Parts: sequence; C-alpha cells; structure tokens
Amino acid sequence: MDLTGKWALVTGSSRGIGQQIAIELATRNCNIIIHGRSSENCAETESLLKSFSVKTKTIGSPVDSEKGVQNIIDFVKNEIGTPDIIFNNAGIQNEWIDTFANGIDVWEEQFQVNLFTPVQICNAFLPDMINRKSGIVVNVTSDISGVPEMASYGSAKWAVRKMTEEFAHALTDSGVTISAMDPGWLRTDLGGPDAPKDVTAIIPGALAPLVDDLVPSGSVYSAQEFSLHSELK
Repeated sequence: MDLTGKWALVTGSSRGIGQQIAIELATRNCNIIIHGRSSENCAETESLLKSFSVKTKTIGSPVDSEKGVQNIIDFVKNEIGTPDIIFNNAGIQNEWIDTFANGIDVWEEQFQVNLFTPVQICNAFLPDMINRKSGIVVNVTSDISGVPEMASYGSAKWAVRKMTEEFAHALTDSGVTISAMDPGWLRTDLGGPDAPKDVTAIIPGALAPLVDDLVPSGSVYSAQEFSLHSELK
C-alpha cells in the first residue's frame, strides 16, 4: 500500500488511536494533517513523524463547537485543499456517573464531538471528493452496549453508524467510499487501563478501507478482524 503524495486528515491524532493511525499512514509515505485540541498537544505526534519522509501540518482546535470544527476545515482547505483520506477519529466519553444524572448538556456535548464533528467535516470535503471521483473517509464508532452509564456516548457512536450508512448511499458510484470502524476496547486515555489490548492493536486493521474492495463502502467493521490480514502488511 503506497500512499506517496497522498494527504490524510486524522482528527484526534495528538495521542491514542489517532496517533497510531497517523504513524501507520506515514510508514506508507502518506502526508499527515495532525490534529489535537491545541498545537502544543500535537508535539509528540509531530516528533514521532519526523523519522518518516512525509510532510506534516498541524492544526490545534477543539471540536466541541461548530466554530472549532470550522477552524480545522478552513486550515485544511487553505493548506492543501481536500484530503485524499479522512479519519474522523476525535472523540470523547461522558463522565461515569449515574445514568440519569447525565443531563442534556452532557448529551449535547457527546453528539457535538462524536457525531456532529464528522458530519461537518464530511459536508465540507465530500463534494470535492465526488468531483474528483476519489476519496476515502473512515468514521470511528463503537459497539459499546449494555453500559447505561455511557448511554450518551454510545448513542452518539451508534448514530455515526447510521450516518455512515446513509452517506454511503449518496456516494454510490462516485469513486468515494465511507465506512465506520470499531477499534475495539484499547488501553488509551479514553479506553482506560483495564482494556484488554494495547492501542497498537488498531494496526493494521484501521487501514483496511484503503484496500480496494476489502471494506465495502457503508460497512461497519471491526479493526481487530484484520489483525493478520496479508493485504495490509
């Protein structure tokens, strides 16, 4: 998988899953737009990517508001135009408290970051991808279920699946694909220390949608299913 000259926007790539995806893309010679809540937060990823022969650009902007997401979009369009690849990875979980203590403000924040952000980014870049007949979008979702304390988070992530499915229908025969990836429960700041697998387990499965016909557009897939897939080596 040679991605030389391609550009990928990976939201939430200052750490965790996004950082691992950025590193793996860089090993395939893909240029990376690094994103975090602030530019300072992205310093580690910037340092890690210096060992690869790729270009990087960094944008620090929180995604807890439409304006913050628009800052990312404007930066990307001004710097490179439309990316070839987008990983909508940035996400948050609600605080672990009693199910019914999560007020509407908590639900609004969860849907803003976990659903509205990828929708806004897709709306900004998909039309250009359609015009050039190429592009790949991967939305990070979750199969969390039976955890009522995380109902707002889980609901937003399940909505990502439906959004992905409907957008895929709109992209039929366009040359542009969109899929939703469940990374699994991983030891990250979000997943916590009790998760069964290290964050590196996201690789190589996270890149499965980049291989033709491996992940059909509109699919919801588990990155762990592709841990030993030869086409991703």
